[in-house]
Amino acid sequence: MNALIKSGLVISGYIIAFSVQAFEVAREFSAEAVQNIPGRSPTFVKMFVSKKAVRTESMVNGNMLVEIVFPDKNRRVLLDQARKTWTEQKTLPVKKDKNRKSKNSPCARMANAVCKKLGREKINGRSAVKWEMTMQRNGHKIKSLHWLDSKYHLPLREQFPDGTLSVMTLLGKEKINGRKTEKWRFSASRPDGKKVESLQWYDPALKMVIREALPGGYVRELRNIKIKKQKKSLFRVPKDYKKEEFPNLSQLPQQLERTR
Repeated sequence: MNALIKSGLVISGYIIAFSVQAFEVAREFSAEAVQNIPGRSPTFVKMFVSKKAVRTESMVNGNMLVEIVFPDKNRRVLLDQARKTWTEQKTLPVKKDKNRKSKNSPCARMANAVCKKLGREKINGRSAVKWEMTMQRNGHKIKSLHWLDSKYHLPLREQFPDGTLSVMTLLGKEKINGRKTEKWRFSASRPDGKKVESLQWYDPALKMVIREALPGGYVRELRNIKIKKQKKSLFRVPKDYKKEEFPNLSQLPQQLERTR
């Protein structure tokens, strides 16, 4: 998965397959996340993004469910407004490595990876920094090459050990949902000859993708974007809510067996 996507939409669970822990907020905003899947009704999620937390609101079986994620604290809170209850869950921390000091390195948010800067090159007319990434896998070292855009620090080209090659190409500027964006084409080719392409609309002001069109007619995007400082109360648990323990998934089979 390329870094345009990884730095892109943070939408609860099912809009972008992306860890909130990898998200860095350029500006606080609210928006509506929309996902269109061919043959299905669109899904809608409200988002409130602050410097320290992300709140999402979605309807599930007629009930409003709220999720609040605190990336720096590795903490996730779920609110059930119908029952006025809340649960808390710890998320996996991002491992830090003394060899990954620069946030502009492709290793900056990856565990068990070391990056070495190899120099600068031109990729599709854009200046890029070439990096070599080394990772440990099954006791063996594997290496890949990454050319990061000098301005956005996004991968213009990536070459992986299995022979897969991905390339990002800037197609031009375009206004989407009232926002000035840059339209990019992502293409990847595998050793078996298979290719995949997608389109991404990158918002330079928000420093994130606000729209993505995937093969098969899948589209996910942010609409009604309003840039403003978010109220702190959005990221607090209401005082009249009762805390419940988050279910232990390892004990769930035994609990279900006892109820039969």
